[in-house]
Parts: sequence; structure tokens; C-alpha cells
Amino acid sequence: MTTEIRSEMQTNGQETATRRLALVASKGTLDQAYPPLILATTAVSLGWEVGIYFTFFGLDILHKERFESLKVASLANPAGPLQVPNLLGAVPGATKLATRTMKKWMEKSSMPTIPEFIDMARDSDVTFFACATTMGIMGVSESDLIEGCDIAGAAAFLEFAATADVQLFI
Repeated sequence: MTTEIRSEMQTNGQETATRRLALVASKGTLDQAYPPLILATTAVSLGWEVGIYFTFFGLDILHKERFESLKVASLANPAGPLQVPNLLGAVPGATKLATRTMKKWMEKSSMPTIPEFIDMARDSDVTFFACATTMGIMGVSESDLIEGCDIAGAAAFLEFAATADVQLFI
């Protein structure tokens, strides 16, 4: 069976409308940074309009001083790269080992790094929405963020998401 992938939807038989994807990224660990960036770059390559709303710890993905050094949380991550009981996740060095393991997996699979994915997404016009409320709560300023971020409150992102064909909270 062959599945045809189409980037546009038929409306009224003749007109076509670009599809839209709205993602919410709320976690700032290495393993949680990949899904929204993979989905965003895939969708935009299919001709979709894409926006990612980075909120709470998801803002770390956009933070100049953090996005290149995201870690895999070994504690409370039973499906992580290290299959160990939660108690062992608290052992010094467990996070470093889990992070190194995941980075090796990604490199072996020829998967781009998070900084490379961010560049790909920005170059493809994916909109990065940084949550204004979270920035205020966490003391993050616009100058702390990588270039190309739109500062947006929840209402602004909801306007974008309301017309999206797909909305995902990651």
C-alpha cells in the first residue's frame, strides 16, 4: 500500500489552503527538544505553516546559554537511554551518562543536533513563540533568547493555534 502525502487541503473542490501546525514545547531536556523540532521541520518541508510555543522549561530550547547544552534527565525518565531504577538516576554522573548516550545515538543515526535543528527551522520560517508570561516568571529577557523569537502571550499563540489543522502539546 502506498500512502500519498499532500501538503495542501482541498477546499470547495478548486481552492487549496496551506496546512498549519501549532506545537507547544514545555520541557527543556535534550530528549524533549527533539520532537517539536523534528515535527516542525518535517511539516515545513511539506509546505505547512508551523509555529512552536515555548513555555516554562521549554524556553531552555531558545535560551542562548542553554540550548547547546541540554541534558537528558535520568531521574524520573524510565524510558530514557539508561534503563535503571529511579533511585540510580540520582547517582552522580547518571545525567551526564544518559546525555552522552543519547547524543551518540543521534550522531550514529545522522540526526542533526538541537542547534542544527533550530537553524533549519529558522531558515524554513518556522515561527518560534517565546511565552511572555513564563519569561516574566522565570526572569528571562528577550536578550537571553536566540535570534528570531517572537515574544507572545497565551492569547497571541491561541490565535495562531485556533486556525491550525494540527495542535500538539509536547
